[in-house]
Amino acid sequence: MSSPAADVVRLLTVRGETLAVAESLTGGLVAAEITTVPGASKAFRGSVTAYATELKHRLLGVDAALLAQRGAVDAQVADQMAAGVRKALGADWGLATTGVAGPEPQDGKPVGTVFVAVAGPTGSDSDSAGGGKVVALRLNGDRAEIRMESVRSVLALLLRELAGEQTGNELAQDTEQNGGF
Repeated sequence: MSSPAADVVRLLTVRGETLAVAESLTGGLVAAEITTVPGASKAFRGSVTAYATELKHRLLGVDAALLAQRGAVDAQVADQMAAGVRKALGADWGLATTGVAGPEPQDGKPVGTVFVAVAGPTGSDSDSAGGGKVVALRLNGDRAEIRMESVRSVLALLLRELAGEQTGNELAQDTEQNGGF
């Protein structure tokens, strides 16, 4: 049985595409999960752990006025983080996580408030991703559980976007590479 990270690496490799990750509350856990997969270097460009709010602006290009008005835990911030890391690291796809893992609320947002985002290739033939998609989560559990569920959720979001964009030929290539018919 493969992991979501292994599925991401496999699909990106088959497609000849790359991934970059911007993390806040997950603190590098998404990148760590991806790099546990043998061959991840074929698809993974790198990551930016922008834990401090000003780094979201300085390194990822998140709008400073947006950060000042809404704080770092916001859907639009997640969207801009994903697009920013994609651009900064020259990847086809960008992922982002931002939220409140606890133990205290942040920016007026309760513990468990999380936003995960994906920014993908834009093109006239692409209805999926279309530059960006954000999912708002309300997670329960302790700090570690919230962070790990955020990792699972952002990888699942990317898998849905990749599966939505796959053509029949890519599906056939993927099946052949994995011993299928």
